[in-house]
Amino acid sequence: MHPSEVLFQGKRQPLLLPACDHYCGSEKLMRKSMALQQELGPVFDITFDCEDGAAAGSEAEHALLVTQLVNSDDNRFNRIGVRLHDTGSEHFAADVAVIVGATASRLAYVVLPKVESAAEVIRAIDLINQHAAKAGRTDLPVHVLIETHGALREAYDIAALPQVECLSFGIMDFVSSHYGAVPASAMRTPGQFTHPLVVRAKLEMVAACHAHGKVASHNVTTDIKDSAVVANDAQRAGAEFGFTRMWSIHPDQIKPILKAFMPRLSEVNEATNILTEAMNAGWGPIAQHGRLHDRASYRYYWTVLQRAKLAGLALPEAAAAIVNQTDSN
Repeated sequence: MHPSEVLFQGKRQPLLLPACDHYCGSEKLMRKSMALQQELGPVFDITFDCEDGAAAGSEAEHALLVTQLVNSDDNRFNRIGVRLHDTGSEHFAADVAVIVGATASRLAYVVLPKVESAAEVIRAIDLINQHAAKAGRTDLPVHVLIETHGALREAYDIAALPQVECLSFGIMDFVSSHYGAVPASAMRTPGQFTHPLVVRAKLEMVAACHAHGKVASHNVTTDIKDSAVVANDAQRAGAEFGFTRMWSIHPDQIKPILKAFMPRLSEVNEATNILTEAMNAGWGPIAQHGRLHDRASYRYYWTVLQRAKLAGLALPEAAAAIVNQTDSN
């Protein structure tokens, strides 16, 4: 049996996505991001923005541009998604018809902003599926921004929807929705990690994601000139809050985010040693360095190797042998 079958025993494995989600909304930046993805490989996702990050007034032309780029040969890895207008916008239905209808087979996912409820997400998914089906796609993943009071209240139900694979925290809209009761300092570090209302919102969203095996994506770092700031934000988001993915809004933010979320080589080596010994023991309990390990901890170390592989880390031979096993093994 494949190790994942043993460790998860028929249950759905938690979803894993590249640790960085890079947003861009102008043609120049979209093309630059695609070139960088070709250079680095599919270790980060790109999200073409049709909403806040795109120019207003040329929505139809922008949707066509997005369609052309997603369907182009420059989309080498099919790891480009699109943030649509919110469902209440006059442009939402057109976005779905034009973009999803023409690119569903190449899209990595679509992002829904400013939703208020699980019911709203379900209605949006129904429309998305109608157009995706015309392109032969029945499982187009959906990412949902949690940035309103209603979405936060129903984050658990939204994360439970089968087609939803990721929830992202929209800190600027969330803080703004308090109309001054939460200070602007809570949109950035250190306030974003200490203000009680923001901390509560992040933790509730992350808990909803992990309860359903979905990916929790952290908000942007608006300081685009200091890579140390984004690196610190990414490290804290992962280590203290349980996020496994983070937005980038500038190419210089991509590598610090990837590095912050990438397992250390010492973690990879530890995971390899433990899982190798576990396999030799038929996945029964083992003791290593005076510590007991069983299938509960094996699942953690299996995820460490999966994250390392997804990040493009060069795995030791023994680790590669574990994660690349086929079901026939």
